[in-house]
Amino acid sequence: QLQLVESGGGLVQPGGSLRLSCVASGFTLEGYAIGWFRQAPGKEREGVSCIGSSGGSTNYADSVKGRFTISRDNAKNTVYLQMNSLKPEDTAVYYCAAVKSRFLIVQRMCARADYWGQGTQVTVSS
Repeated sequence: QLQLVESGGGLVQPGGSLRLSCVASGFTLEGYAIGWFRQAPGKEREGVSCIGSSGGSTNYADSVKGRFTISRDNAKNTVYLQMNSLKPEDTAVYYCAAVKSRFLIVQRMCARADYWGQGTQVTVSS
């Protein structure tokens, strides 16, 4: 069974940090670009970050640039999202998604993903 499983979400105060993990099972993440997306209540899903299959290229939404860092460890079949200086507006369900690597996929924020995780809740509140 092919699946992605996110973990690391939780409740954090403004200014705090969290690290999300996305682990693949049933397939290898090599050859896939991986994206992190989020959806807040009443809002559309938005792309947060995307990393190329080798980890050499990354892309970030303007709202998280300088605060979030995406990385991957293909040996562990895992992608991470380090989130620092969190703000209440970062509150959302965060999803990871895998998309077959292709030209300009990172610049397109991992659009049209092939596989999705079930999501992990991140709440930033005092």
